[in-house]
Amino acid sequence: MTDRILYVRLPCNPIFPIGVVYLSDHVHKLFPDVEQRIFDLGTVPPLDFGSALDACVNEFKPTLLVYSWRDIQIYAPVGGRGGNPLQNAFEFYYAKNPFLKLRGALGGLRITTAYYTELWRNLGLIKRGLKTAKKYNPQARVVVGGGAVSVFYEQLGNSLPAGTIVSVGEGETLLEKLLKKQDLSDERCYVAGETIPRERLIHEKPTPIEKTACNYDYIETIWPEFQYYLQDKDFYIGVQTKRGCPHNCCYCIYTVIEGKQVRVNPADEVVAEMQQLYKRGVRNFWFTDAQFIPARKFMDDVVELLNKIIDSGMTDIHWAAYIRADNLTPEICDLMAKTGMNYFEIGITSGSQELVRKMRMGYNLRTVLENCRDLKAAGFNDLVSVNYSFNVIDETYETIRQTIAYHRELERIFGEDKVEPAIFFIGLQPHTILEEYAFKKNILKPGYDPMSIMPWTARKLLWNPEPFGSFFGEVCLQAWQQNPNDFGREVMRILEQRLGCAPLEEALSAPVVEDKPKELVSA
Repeated sequence: MTDRILYVRLPCNPIFPIGVVYLSDHVHKLFPDVEQRIFDLGTVPPLDFGSALDACVNEFKPTLLVYSWRDIQIYAPVGGRGGNPLQNAFEFYYAKNPFLKLRGALGGLRITTAYYTELWRNLGLIKRGLKTAKKYNPQARVVVGGGAVSVFYEQLGNSLPAGTIVSVGEGETLLEKLLKKQDLSDERCYVAGETIPRERLIHEKPTPIEKTACNYDYIETIWPEFQYYLQDKDFYIGVQTKRGCPHNCCYCIYTVIEGKQVRVNPADEVVAEMQQLYKRGVRNFWFTDAQFIPARKFMDDVVELLNKIIDSGMTDIHWAAYIRADNLTPEICDLMAKTGMNYFEIGITSGSQELVRKMRMGYNLRTVLENCRDLKAAGFNDLVSVNYSFNVIDETYETIRQTIAYHRELERIFGEDKVEPAIFFIGLQPHTILEEYAFKKNILKPGYDPMSIMPWTARKLLWNPEPFGSFFGEVCLQAWQQNPNDFGREVMRILEQRLGCAPLEEALSAPVVEDKPKELVSA
């Protein structure tokens, strides 16, 4: 019997499903006779999820269902699931007004209900698809992977159908072996109900693969919903230029899932992939790398790629990415402006060099400012999103004042209206250095449920510990009350009003301290 693979992207925000696109492209290049189909529930109205999945499975009759599950954790300063999770949590935990506290409790109840409803719904869709597929192929199997599964693979196994292959990280070599009927025991996976995940499975290195340009002529034939992402000309389409991240940022899961070995995709292949999308009318690209320039040793690869984009004749495109701005040079800044970069994000977390060092971020804030000045001089005049995660490790009033000073300097460089502070409070995730720190500080106990959003657990996972937790809660509540449509800038204004602003030089200087950082060394 010919293998028939149905890729099902479970419901999430309308973000281009690059994971299943790349998986199906890889399988087609190795196994051109395998029949494939992509079914994206992100394009289906919620009331139709079940019936639409039934119709697709009944029509395609897959022998293998590959589910991609992107989102589970919900701690973010944005709307969704019927409300703003961060605002509801802060109202419930920190508001002094009983009516505001009640509103936060009710909002939190709605979000909690929606969260568990989505969790059960997605598990139900996985079971439903398998049950339908078995009517046509009794030996049909399921693989479940994606970002959410990679983070919570240990917890999800008990809820999935027995025999489900739970995939951690990249799935290309896993599908290769599955189609070749080879042993999967050395892959980053386990079988629900039959095996248990190896200790530290997520920390195992992914198998490098040679990445070539995605064949969108083929993708169009197996993905009827493809045009959904092309009809809106403002939509950013994902293109990957590399995998892996070499850093040790204390709260980040990317370096664990993708591995520390950075694997660069050939520039010619990246440009060839972009050109296929360009011919279909795409003008906005999002480079989906964990970091577009993860370290200085990869700067030459970025120069090569940007030069080849210029040579390709795609002169009217725009692109965006997460960028470590400490790795820019005047040449790269010039190429970024020439190739149409019109937005980038930098996750500096703190404007205090002392805290940057303690969080193992691995960059120099002074260098970031110098490079931002070069970028502005090169002609960049668009939006910069700067991610700040207050109260992560050893925050003090002085480090808050330093962050304010740093942010004000970024505004002087790019313009106040061009620098958007994104205020995050870390959602603590398993397998990170921050989780180990929480164990050592007795904030969490081993064996806790990281998928729980019950109030007694959520308050610890939404990382905002005392002695500054209540202070930040009060500031954020004031910001939502005064200017909810410009929350980040309002938080910065309130903090400066209350605490003042440190001299910039204080933010850029940090004493070398050996005692605290040792607590953050990964096992």
